[in-house]
Amino acid sequence: MDFEAHRDHLIGVAYRMLGSLADAEDAVQETWLRMARTDTAEVRNPAGWLRTVLSRVCLDVLRQRARHEPEADPDPAPGADREVLLADEVGRALLVVLDRLGPDERVAFVLHDVFAVPFDEIAPIVGRTTATAKKLASRARAKVRGAAPGPDTAGHRRVIEAFLAASRTGDLDAIVAVLSPDVVRRADGRPEVRGARVVAEEIVVFGRNARFADFALLDGEPGLVIAPDGRLRLAIRFTLDGERVAGYELITEPARLERITLTLG
Repeated sequence: MDFEAHRDHLIGVAYRMLGSLADAEDAVQETWLRMARTDTAEVRNPAGWLRTVLSRVCLDVLRQRARHEPEADPDPAPGADREVLLADEVGRALLVVLDRLGPDERVAFVLHDVFAVPFDEIAPIVGRTTATAKKLASRARAKVRGAAPGPDTAGHRRVIEAFLAASRTGDLDAIVAVLSPDVVRRADGRPEVRGARVVAEEIVVFGRNARFADFALLDGEPGLVIAPDGRLRLAIRFTLDGERVAGYELITEPARLERITLTLG
């Protein structure tokens, strides 16, 4: 069995399940070790066999995590380009939402909804019946997608994405253009800031984190999440005035972040 021919695919599966490149690479390595200890001469579908073994490894990791308090994640190492590219490819908001699923839900959702694995193959991986595996994926899908978006969501998304695009450029005039003249910035533990120019100047300084931002619904309302490593570090709620941002709030306190219902819409 040519393991290297499947490595990139396995990394992609494991990363979506575990949300960490280091953990994904460890899971793929464990899969290789299990393959090396197994007689695979009669395996007819190497990709499916390896994905099944990998999924069981990932499920064990997720269940282990669920039994322990999660530790604070260190900031991504400088130059961790591969993880940045993977997070961009997968979608940071999706990684954040997946992180809130139960282990079995996450595995069922990733395998079925992302990689189109049939439920009769997923069932033995999670140790459930086929019908229960379908229910796991359905519950996960409801948590990921949430309720149907409101009628104004598309318009609000355009404004927020224009704000994000301007923030990423670091162009002061472009940022001012998407803000109302009397815009208000609020934040946990920081003084309130008012006025388009002052707020824009702050964004120019701190807007480097905009590269880690992604659109999401926060309690059903359009907003942004900042997730450098696929873990939620900051959420931004917006107040809009037509095609401009009238105000926004930066939420960084872990307890407040945990209470937010996040969906992709």
